[in-house]
Amino acid sequence: MLSRIAESLFWIGRYVERADVTARILDVQLQLLVEDPLVEEEASCQLLLGIMGVTHDGPLDHREMMRLLVYDAASDVSVVATINAARESARRARETLSTEMWSAINTTWRAIPSGRVRTMRSDAALSWVRERAAVIAGIADSTMSRDEGWHFLVLGRSIERVDMTARLLTTTALAGGPASGWPTALRACGAYESFLRTYRGLEAGNAAAEFLLLDRLFPRSIVSALTTAEQCLEELESTGQRAGFSDEAQRLLGKARADLEYRVLGDLIATLPQEMERLQLTCSAAADAVAARYFETAEAICWIREASS
Repeated sequence: MLSRIAESLFWIGRYVERADVTARILDVQLQLLVEDPLVEEEASCQLLLGIMGVTHDGPLDHREMMRLLVYDAASDVSVVATINAARESARRARETLSTEMWSAINTTWRAIPSGRVRTMRSDAALSWVRERAAVIAGIADSTMSRDEGWHFLVLGRSIERVDMTARLLTTTALAGGPASGWPTALRACGAYESFLRTYRGLEAGNAAAEFLLLDRLFPRSIVSALTTAEQCLEELESTGQRAGFSDEAQRLLGKARADLEYRVLGDLIATLPQEMERLQLTCSAAADAVAARYFETAEAICWIREASS
């Protein structure tokens, strides 16, 4: 596969997932502000911006936070910017995409310059982003052959999912709120019903954190996404190597997964924000390793380094 096409598919996966989970994180934040009147709005919003790698001077409330993380096209981390970037990546790989997938990405993008997204209420706008991301992912799943292009797209999606779920967990752990906000975080990931079935109705914060971190069967858990990324890299490599790993990205992601799975849960929860920051750095290093091995250029929007917790 051409390096240009592989890179474009990798970044389509990343950008669509980034827009989706940014909307999910904002949904968690807005619900926490509504549910707990004791939460200080400006401090809470500032904390979230720091986790997302955004610096901001001046007054800050949930409206300004929405502007910075959803509507501001000049911000590299906003939903609008990532949808624009996904459409540009799709344009570069147009000859390999199905008509349905190109149409889904292009239709999503066209809602931005038309002003449709800005006229929506905050909750409606976030819901729309999540629905469009689901449409794009569903069409990709049903129209792409399981070849190298598919593996690059899913690899990008999985690495971004690990990074963004780590940010969601950090936001929930630090923001506080009713029952530490874990039921809201589960709902934001579409995990609430699966969690209740798995834990038979138990809603303890540690159990929710364990589910989003370590569950091997739920696709949005960090361990599940790491495993999927490893499988994609194994398919792309296909060397039959009997010892060690020649692929640096596969080594990094495999080590991160093993470190999570073999840690005592209590120790992991006690230092969750720090552990999630390390995991984000691992994702960044793995993405760099993928780019160095397979891609000739770097078309990505820089994902601003998150602030230390």
